[in-house]
Amino acid sequence: MIYAVFDTNVLVSALITHNSESSTVRVVKAIAEKEIVPLYNEEIVKEYYEVLHREKFGIQGVDSSLLIHMIIQCGIETERSECNEFFIDQDDAVFYEVSLSKEEAYLITGNIKHFPKSPIVVTPAEMMQILERTMTP
Repeated sequence: MIYAVFDTNVLVSALITHNSESSTVRVVKAIAEKEIVPLYNEEIVKEYYEVLHREKFGIQGVDSSLLIHMIIQCGIETERSECNEFFIDQDDAVFYEVSLSKEEAYLITGNIKHFPKSPIVVTPAEMMQILERTMTP
């Protein structure tokens, strides 16, 4: 079982892409397949709702609401583990700090540069490689 926080940009990308084999779509599908257990808190869910419902993305409200509901139903609500890292955008800190709340959890993001250099911060493609390694006997 892999625990991970999903940065909002991964969800946006998964919902707007036309490539059903993209790594963003595949990591989101891994939630439904019980391969990844999402970690979240109230702040993260609030950002998901706000960002995924922005008109500029053209995401159907039903699609974004179903995805957020799946994250909540399949995931674990947890607290932030404060850290002393520097963030270019302080709003990103919550994603990293929630990922620190569970041992061996990851933060999946398309914006690696926004987070501290750490082995727990991975791209969707890197997460797919991790999943493949853990699923192979």
